[in-house]
Amino acid sequence: MTAGKPPHGREARVSELARKVIAHDWRALAKAITKIENEDTDASALAASLYPHTGHAHIIGVTGPPGSGKSTLVDALTAVIRKDGLSVGIVAVDPSSPFTGGAVLGDRVRMQRHAGDTGVFIRSMAARHTPGGLAPTTRDVIRALDAFGCDVVIVETVGVGQVELEVMKVADTIVVVTVPGLGDSVQTIKAGLLEIADCFVVNMADRPGSALTVADLRAMLTFGGAEERRRRWVPPIIETIAISGVGIDQLWDACQRHRQVLDADELMGRARDRLRDEVIEAVTRGVGAYVTEALSRNGTMDSIVAAVARRELDPKTAARQIIEKHLKTL
Repeated sequence: MTAGKPPHGREARVSELARKVIAHDWRALAKAITKIENEDTDASALAASLYPHTGHAHIIGVTGPPGSGKSTLVDALTAVIRKDGLSVGIVAVDPSSPFTGGAVLGDRVRMQRHAGDTGVFIRSMAARHTPGGLAPTTRDVIRALDAFGCDVVIVETVGVGQVELEVMKVADTIVVVTVPGLGDSVQTIKAGLLEIADCFVVNMADRPGSALTVADLRAMLTFGGAEERRRRWVPPIIETIAISGVGIDQLWDACQRHRQVLDADELMGRARDRLRDEVIEAVTRGVGAYVTEALSRNGTMDSIVAAVARRELDPKTAARQIIEKHLKTL
């Protein structure tokens, strides 16, 4: 586009949609998120237009095993945040069918009391075969909510057990939810909860075994206390009964205190590392797409695969040759 000239056509449509999102237009936000989630042809340009207006929201990731009451907890936490006059965006990622890719998207049903609240925007997303508990477009959906003006964005993952680490890529504060009776402390360690949690929630704390679960978590935190990050922030263990609101005020207080620590101590902040990782991931995807297209176009892949099949090349050597040929300028 020539400098000084107004945008036109597709560029103008993207610019106008972004302007409306930033101006707090609900319909524009819904349309923008749909474009991003469906990876529409305008999605990348739209995300780029919204990006300069992000970086203000407190992003809280809520994760944990299935059946731990995450959706009920998010619903209760949202109600408490709204009492403080803050707006909330909720991204609830539901598991996808391995056959159709579809999802139940049932979190809206569980959060119906917020349906008429203009200070709450709820978006359910399908994980779409992603193993890490998040949809591929989750980052850009969160940024759309941030640019829209949400003070807090809560991301609820699907609860897929031992691969929940993906939530670290998007959240400032990570709330790990567990309930009494889901397994022993060894299983908890295997799930990586110590490494990712900023707050532990023992939900359904009125169940038998709650005190033992709290004790196990406290003991494991003692074992992991030598980490640099843990010297700056020791994750609190909060007992809640989300369905009746017990302990939710304490959870919100802990999230706010953690945000204050992040703001005051740049060494603890994840934002820079997250952005670096995102850039590297984007480069990796782009390079992979470029090489795949180039190989498919000139037929090189067929000859290389044939050489591997004849045992003339091993797969790693074949890959190295491809990299050296197509990326030798790097």
